[in-house]
Amino acid sequence: MKRPTLEAVAARAGVSRATVSRVVNGSATVNPRIRTVVLRAVEELGYVPNPAARSLVTQRTGSIGLVVSEPPARVFSDDPFFSLVIRAVSQELEAADKQVVLMMASSPAGYDRVERYVAGRHVDGVILLSQHGSDPLPTALVRTGVPVISHGRPVSTTRPPYCDADNVGGARAAVEHLLARGRRRIATITGPVDMSAGLDRLAGYRELMSGSGRRSLVAVGDFTRDSGVAAMSQLLEDDPGLDAVFAASDLMAIGALRALRRAGRRVPDDVAVVGFDDIEAARFTDPALTTVRQPIAEVARTIVRMLLDGVEEGAEPVVLPTELIVRDST
Repeated sequence: MKRPTLEAVAARAGVSRATVSRVVNGSATVNPRIRTVVLRAVEELGYVPNPAARSLVTQRTGSIGLVVSEPPARVFSDDPFFSLVIRAVSQELEAADKQVVLMMASSPAGYDRVERYVAGRHVDGVILLSQHGSDPLPTALVRTGVPVISHGRPVSTTRPPYCDADNVGGARAAVEHLLARGRRRIATITGPVDMSAGLDRLAGYRELMSGSGRRSLVAVGDFTRDSGVAAMSQLLEDDPGLDAVFAASDLMAIGALRALRRAGRRVPDDVAVVGFDDIEAARFTDPALTTVRQPIAEVARTIVRMLLDGVEEGAEPVVLPTELIVRDST
């Protein structure tokens, strides 16, 4: 069967094609009685609006771009952070009858491809995720005039509106907990220092260590399990007497547990360990991992609502609280 057309709906309803177009595109200028007749005709004929034609009229695509500044291998790794964010964004947009368009960019060619796609008005807005300090996309995409919201505090000079977890406060809570447990030589494994989450969690650690008159002991990781193993091994070499470590992600903390086990250090007897995120695996490590819970899904949902509500550049950021979850590793 041929696909029903606007003309067919107009003939069934006894109105003009322009009137049908206004009804299906949500115009408020149509008489309610006529709208009812048109919608009945739409249902009887099974008419489905042509998305391309409709976007020409409304200048809207019904799609939101989720731009992840990471290679696919990182996004689809064993790190559950990305899947949690993608799922929460998708669910929130689905509830608003919108579609998510997932785009990944981690190279000059990728940045250029995303910029051209957004500048072509193929999406109605953009959510930026996992930005690094050298990422040109915040500046480039804001320049297109398409609404942009950042997942996490932007580290670029261009500052679109954003929502984030309280990374500084969460790190402070982790170190406060270790100090309260009588730990004195507390190290940290940072996230990437070109990302706001890595920088802010390091800042919270240093603030508490400086305030307590203790020396900072820092090794840099990249939020992966392997980097946690390597960083923990380096920390033990730098200070064999350390008695606690705060890792800026649970995956790095899990890697640290492995390195400590290999070195013959007991957790928490010899070295206490705290992570950050509260991923599901944190409950099943041996020992179960003390960690800082961040509201990953709620941050993602808040960002979608900010974008759909039309939050403009210069708006106050939204920072959601974190929570210390105490388990056996401390």
